Amino acid sequence: MSSVTSSTVTSPTLPQARDNRNDSKNSTNTRWIGRTIIYGLLLIFAVLYLMPLFVMLTTSFKTMDEIQNGNMLALPQSPTFDPWIKAWGETCVGLTCAGIKGYFWNSIKMVVPAVAISTIMGALNGYVLTKWRFPGHTLVFGLMLFACFIPFQSVLLPMATILGSLGRFGMTLQNATGWNFGFGNPTVNLVFVHVVYGLGFTTLFFRNFYEAFPTELVRAAQVDGASFFQIFRRIMLPNSLPIIVVTVIYQFTNIWNDFLFASAYAGTGESMPMTVALNNVVNTSTGVVEYNVNMAAAMIAAVPTLIVYILAGRYFVRGLMAGAVKG
Repeated sequence: MSSVTSSTVTSPTLPQARDNRNDSKNSTNTRWIGRTIIYGLLLIFAVLYLMPLFVMLTTSFKTMDEIQNGNMLALPQSPTFDPWIKAWGETCVGLTCAGIKGYFWNSIKMVVPAVAISTIMGALNGYVLTKWRFPGHTLVFGLMLFACFIPFQSVLLPMATILGSLGRFGMTLQNATGWNFGFGNPTVNLVFVHVVYGLGFTTLFFRNFYEAFPTELVRAAQVDGASFFQIFRRIMLPNSLPIIVVTVIYQFTNIWNDFLFASAYAGTGESMPMTVALNNVVNTSTGVVEYNVNMAAAMIAAVPTLIVYILAGRYFVRGLMAGAVKG
């Protein structure tokens, strides 16, 4: 009798069960509506963001007649690679009509060493500032962090003075030894500028990452007799892949897309990087504005950064978050 009474008391009544089902259904509907709104907004913003890229890509495969007579959002009716071929090897950059291929390789020769040097130096700085603390290390880090907030424009004249001094030093070496060791070369100058300017950012990335790295491993290696560079090479660097990816993406994108430093220190001659050459392609007056060739040149300039993001973009946020929580 008591069991029957207990069952009757604890079991939900019919209206209560109906209310529970309604609450569950309403909660499910609310989540579904929320997700629909979120994904709908994301889709809209993605379309708006990718629209310029779509227009550039489709225009680069169209003929001039189709561009002049058709809708810029329409797909090419007769796709052609001629604009890409002309942009690469025939279009005029200023007074030289040899395409943008030479300037593309100028950017490659500038970006690769600048990214490599700034990444290695940033890793060393972060290693020293976290695992080999010295008197005044917080002041040094604060000054390097301050460098991250210095605008490009404020360093143009001081950097030009320094580069001029390096160029004169290179001429002295040229007269003495027959080789200037790269001093005064526009590409070398840009590598130097981007390494110096980017060092604050790379140091910040690696310092924050190494701050969460177990200090006990470094101490154990010191007890075993490992030297400064042995610890760095065998312990720190092999465990730094996430932040290395972040640094490489950040530096590569900034250096490749830079126009201010490039136009100021290598804005003329055959040593121009890609961004300056692309600007000259667009502003070259040849009687007819070849939009398809201009778009093809712009796409060629964008290909390296797109490849970097496609191959390593998913590691970018993961690397940033790797050192966010100290464990």
